[in-house]
Amino acid sequence: MALPTNGRVIINTTVGEIDIELWSKETPKTCRNFITLALEGYYDNVIFHRVVPGFLVQTGDKTGTGGGGESIYGEPFEDEIHPRLRFAHRGLVAMANNGTKDSNDSQFIITLDRADELQGKHTLFGRCMGDTVYNVMKIGEMEIGENERPVYPPKIKSIRIVDNPFDDIVPRITAAEKRAQQRAREEAQREREEAERRKGAKKNVGLLSFGEDADEDAAPVTITKKAIVRPDLVDDPQATAIAVPDFVSKPSASSKSKTEDRPTSSKKNEDITKIREKHAKEAASSANSRKTEIEKMESEIRTLTKRRDGGDSDDELEAMRKPKKTKSYLEEELAKYSKGKGLHAKGKRRDESDVLATLSSFRGKLASMMVVDDEDEPAPGAEEGEERNEGEPKLGMDEDPGIEVDDDSGFLGHALHFPKDNGEESVKAERDYEVIDPRQRGARAKEEERERKRAQKAKGGGGRGGRRY
Repeated sequence: MALPTNGRVIINTTVGEIDIELWSKETPKTCRNFITLALEGYYDNVIFHRVVPGFLVQTGDKTGTGGGGESIYGEPFEDEIHPRLRFAHRGLVAMANNGTKDSNDSQFIITLDRADELQGKHTLFGRCMGDTVYNVMKIGEMEIGENERPVYPPKIKSIRIVDNPFDDIVPRITAAEKRAQQRAREEAQREREEAERRKGAKKNVGLLSFGEDADEDAAPVTITKKAIVRPDLVDDPQATAIAVPDFVSKPSASSKSKTEDRPTSSKKNEDITKIREKHAKEAASSANSRKTEIEKMESEIRTLTKRRDGGDSDDELEAMRKPKKTKSYLEEELAKYSKGKGLHAKGKRRDESDVLATLSSFRGKLASMMVVDDEDEPAPGAEEGEERNEGEPKLGMDEDPGIEVDDDSGFLGHALHFPKDNGEESVKAERDYEVIDPRQRGARAKEEERERKRAQKAKGGGGRGGRRY
């Protein structure tokens, strides 16, 4: 009988769901172990204890250390290597082992990329379906600590069996029963801790009476009380002593004498009033002296300023004292706008007399430079080497001509001259370079076609002998 080929589970994790398709036909023993552990709730609250970026993520160890795990068979079971199943891409689910052959238990891995180095060493029994593979990639991008362990490891909340290919699986305990047992164990643990806490507490029978629980051998605690006498009420015959426990300290002789010498309340109020008046006078005198020093310094500053500038230093000091009014950004922008407002309005023109004067000056300077350039032009018969001003001495072969000075104003007198065209260059250009115009060629072809049609029409009409219709 052929084994079924279907099987599907959904792993609910803290980063999202992971939908896994199982290959139960190729790896029946591995898939049976995985589904049975999922039905029993073995993977609930198990963390992803190992993450290798760009390679794989690993989980399935209930201890969270990578060294635990157990199978439903009671011992590690053998590998199921299938030649058609290969680690060719990401999102593939395989069993993890301890590095030796046939050592599978409950731990499994999910690949983050192609992993040819796992081929033939680990049992490949499923793959991630749809977009849930991105939740696996999200686990692979988490912060890693020591020993490839995530700093904040994600957790498997539960596993839901969507399609069970093994109808004969009878779980040893269901996930609900396991959760109930876990809650019962936690409750029992809390009760034991509470009992230990109560048992370890000791009773202080010296403070309170516990009735029958009190120790018979314990000596009774007696509290002696002494009287407290107020010194200001000693002469009062109706004064009564107040009994207090022993822990109230007995006043010493020095403190008692100070208490007897304490003034009355009215005298204390008078002393406080005098102290306040004295303090106010001192504060006023110090303020007056400080004000006098400040005025003296200000007068010295005015004097020095007046000596340095020779002006009215008092006005400058008053100006310095006055706070400067700062303009806001909005006021500055409005000032710029109002400054140029109305220049281009109708009936108003900008004063451009200075621009016209500058232009006229440049025009006159240009005309004068052109006249000078025409006068300095050499005679037609003179040679190039003979161009020089009259009275300028000739330089010998060994004489230093001096430093050449670049006169930037010389460009004003330059003129642009072109040689007269005698027609030879134009004829040569027309002969050597042929201008091809595609539109002209198309027009010529259409014209030739029309001429051909007219010729055919004329030829055909002559043969019919002028027949009319």
